[in-house]
Amino acid sequence: MPREADLARLIARVAGGDRLALRSLYEATAPKLLGILHRILRDRDAAEDALQEVFVSVWQRADRYDPQAGPPLTWLGAITRHKAIDRVRQEKAARLTPVEEGFLERLADTGDGEDDLARRDALARCLDTVEADRRDCLVLAYCEGWSREELAARHDRPVNTIKTWLRRGLLSLRGCLEAA
Repeated sequence: MPREADLARLIARVAGGDRLALRSLYEATAPKLLGILHRILRDRDAAEDALQEVFVSVWQRADRYDPQAGPPLTWLGAITRHKAIDRVRQEKAARLTPVEEGFLERLADTGDGEDDLARRDALARCLDTVEADRRDCLVLAYCEGWSREELAARHDRPVNTIKTWLRRGLLSLRGCLEAA
């Protein structure tokens, strides 16, 4: 592994558009970064694909590296971890079936009485009044335990937008359920 100063110089050259420097940086750091990706993704092929994306990001963001902010390998590692986490979130979102398919049945308890079933029916009717993407967020957050960050990644929206959707969706549901 080259010294930190050598890596910092390579990143500076990459920031200047030097493709040979990018190749040298790749050769010097790819094994370590691939190890990070493989440890998080647990799939060699996915890790190799993500590694290519990491170096595309490095090429695009090399001018943002500040040697005073930290060592080059730490900066590269952060980009790598973020890329891996993004992939995990995308894979999780892709594996889920649409939330409309049977989520209320999964919440059912065999001991539910008629009142509980009537409340569940009212909830289903009220959820139908909420816009599809907001309904998706409500169900995934409150029935599946998704975080706001995961919802933001799924819907390609800022976290604050997701917070607003959840708040307004809950208020809408409350109003509808109180009227039912």
